[in-house]
Amino acid sequence: MFDTNARRVKERVFYPLAVWLQWAPPQGVTWLAWLWGMGTAVLLTQQQYGWALLFWFLNRLFDGLDGMVARLTNRQTDLGGYLDIVLDFVVYAAVPIGLVLGAATPVRYVALVALLAVFYVNGASWMYLAAILEKRQHGAAARGEKTTVTMPPGLIGGVETILFYSAFILFPGQMVLLFAVMAGLTAVTIGQRLVWAYRWLQ
Repeated sequence: MFDTNARRVKERVFYPLAVWLQWAPPQGVTWLAWLWGMGTAVLLTQQQYGWALLFWFLNRLFDGLDGMVARLTNRQTDLGGYLDIVLDFVVYAAVPIGLVLGAATPVRYVALVALLAVFYVNGASWMYLAAILEKRQHGAAARGEKTTVTMPPGLIGGVETILFYSAFILFPGQMVLLFAVMAGLTAVTIGQRLVWAYRWLQ
């Protein structure tokens, strides 16, 4: 919902760091972000919530820098964009799994299954729609977006996902409620995209 404005802010705030990182290969930055993300999940299995929050912050920081470094050094590639989204989804799955494994109860497993199931469908709802928009030349390039492909807007986007995942780590005792709320709002987002598709893709 707030992704477009957030990207503008990110470009200004992260620019000095991206300039400093120009020596680094962009895909190396992507893999480093993934390592921080997987470290977050491992720390959550050990209930090390403070360290996990720090690792999650570093994951999001480096995830925001890889594309900027690529653009600054004219090293943008389709492979880089593809790798970025695949590794993001690995982390998005690993973090709640790590959280539940660290403090498992039957109801938490049920909440985890619901969250990941909705997340799975949501991925299909925006990725295939993004591909159609690119095919029709209404995608990221046509819209002037600084991403490989456009992410059709909805109630839950990148910014909201970061905020929810941060809340998961900050308030692990409330994970069932937080998982349920995010799953519900993500389901609404899927519905928004289905309505949009029926309206414009006939």
